[in-house]
Amino acid sequence: MKIAITSSGDSTDAKFDLRFGRAAYFCVYDTSNGSTQFIANEQCDAQGGAGTKAAEKMIELGVKRIISGDFGPKAKDLLNQFKIQMVMLDDANSTVGVIIDKLSV
Repeated sequence: MKIAITSSGDSTDAKFDLRFGRAAYFCVYDTSNGSTQFIANEQCDAQGGAGTKAAEKMIELGVKRIISGDFGPKAKDLLNQFKIQMVMLDDANSTVGVIIDKLSV
């Protein structure tokens, strides 16, 4: 299963980003083979609709679960339509690597 984690940078040492649509990067972790791929969020500085565009990107990537701090209402609606699980985590001090380690247990 592919799990997206919002990230402030493009490595597992990067801090977890509490923002979904405005996160700098998405780390896509594949539980089937343990691989990670970092994808820059091209919409992070958009005037509007960043959450919806980010949700569309997650759908395109085949993500089944997203870990972030919060999701806007339009992004939530779209992700619910595609049955993508949203996990809210309130831990701005954590790194992407620590979150992946917790998923691997």
